[in-house]
Amino acid sequence: MHTKYARRCVVLVVMAATAIWSGCSPKNVEPLKTVAIEDGTIDPAEWGNVYPLQYKLWKQTGEPTPAGKSKYKKGNDAGGRVDKLDEYPFLALLYNGWGMGIEYTEPRGHQHMIEDQLHVDPSRYKAGGSCLTCKTPYAPLLEKQMGKAYFSTPYKEVLAKVPKDLQTQGVACIDCHDSRGMALKISRGFTLGKALPKIGLDEAKLTTQEKRTLVCAQCHVSYMITKDKDMHSTDVVFPWKDSKAGNISIENIITQIKSSPANLEWTQSVTGFRLGFIRHPEYELFSNNSPHWANGVSCADCHMPTVTADGQKVSDHRIMSPLKNDLVACAACHTEKPQELRDKIFAVQDKAMIVYLKAGYATATDAKLFEMANKVAVSGKKIDKNLYAQAREQYEQALYRVIFIGAENSTGFHNPKETMRVLNDSLKYAASADAQLRKLLEQAGEKVPEKIDLELSKYTNNRGVKKLMFKPEHEIKSPEVK
Repeated sequence: MHTKYARRCVVLVVMAATAIWSGCSPKNVEPLKTVAIEDGTIDPAEWGNVYPLQYKLWKQTGEPTPAGKSKYKKGNDAGGRVDKLDEYPFLALLYNGWGMGIEYTEPRGHQHMIEDQLHVDPSRYKAGGSCLTCKTPYAPLLEKQMGKAYFSTPYKEVLAKVPKDLQTQGVACIDCHDSRGMALKISRGFTLGKALPKIGLDEAKLTTQEKRTLVCAQCHVSYMITKDKDMHSTDVVFPWKDSKAGNISIENIITQIKSSPANLEWTQSVTGFRLGFIRHPEYELFSNNSPHWANGVSCADCHMPTVTADGQKVSDHRIMSPLKNDLVACAACHTEKPQELRDKIFAVQDKAMIVYLKAGYATATDAKLFEMANKVAVSGKKIDKNLYAQAREQYEQALYRVIFIGAENSTGFHNPKETMRVLNDSLKYAASADAQLRKLLEQAGEKVPEKIDLELSKYTNNRGVKKLMFKPEHEIKSPEVK
């Protein structure tokens, strides 16, 4: 009797959940009267002549977002410009040795993508044209015209090939829409287009709802900038081989990074290790069976909700965090009051942040222990090479997990359970490396202090001339013809 009642309750709960989520498809917007725009039209202002409401909202991506509504992501807030190396000093230690260790500032809205690149330390775009792949709407055209040279040619030389008045143009209409009928499209065939078959997706068979996520996944993903023997860029590759849609795990991303020396983009100064990198993996974390993903919710459902503009209902092309838009998008599925939802989101993020900080500092401690071990080896003392290799593997497993969650832009909210799994695994790997390194050093006759001095000010303060984000517009000179 009790068993039957319990089963009936479970069925009712499932039915209720299904009913709630089935209503989460995008609200109907005003029927869009499409007007064909000439093929190859990139200037968004020309699209705006035909679609003024969407254009008006899109232009707001150039404005600061409301301050005080997000707890952890404030880069585009009024008065913002968060220096993440000051905010999380262990990153300055871990990233020391390349551009991310010199300048790592939260970006502004989509319109500022190129401007923000031009205002950071030039070491951040030493990878050449590769760095423009997600930043300019001209990237597909440039890659088609230049072939492999697109990736390795110096950044400013590639940018100079863009018409001068659009050289600082960030992502635009053509990046997401077909100009003939406004259908969503994959414009980055040379990156996402090549990666989709690796996870079992056929671009020709994608549904509109799938595209409402995958159009964002052209850029809100991690990628590797592969290198030749001279460290020149050769391609932009998503580390999705042997994964599948709905399950691109951190384990497989790390496996792909470590599968070839070509994927190792930089040398970490503290340890001397050649490493890869993980960049803003929003799609990978969100799509790995998160609650929203499992219920068919797309990126656009949350970040481009239906709004009323000039008396018409349209998709909000301002594209920002639901937190900064008073959780309007959440009302399509959730009955809680905005403050209740905000409190729940902050609770998820607080929990993730506590473990992220622990994992970050533990991994930074490992790096300093490696620094000690390297000095011991240089001094001529014998160290256990097998133990060293084991510790390095554990350390890299910890490090890549810290980078993964730190680079992902939701502070864990896109997938709370997976975030905690990744971070807790990072802590375990870091603890294992710590134990192995202490054993190695003790065997070599070194006295290892219980608390390791991370010397954080050494890494946060000595970054050369830090570039200010807001400066007069750069004039980009065309490369000299030789």
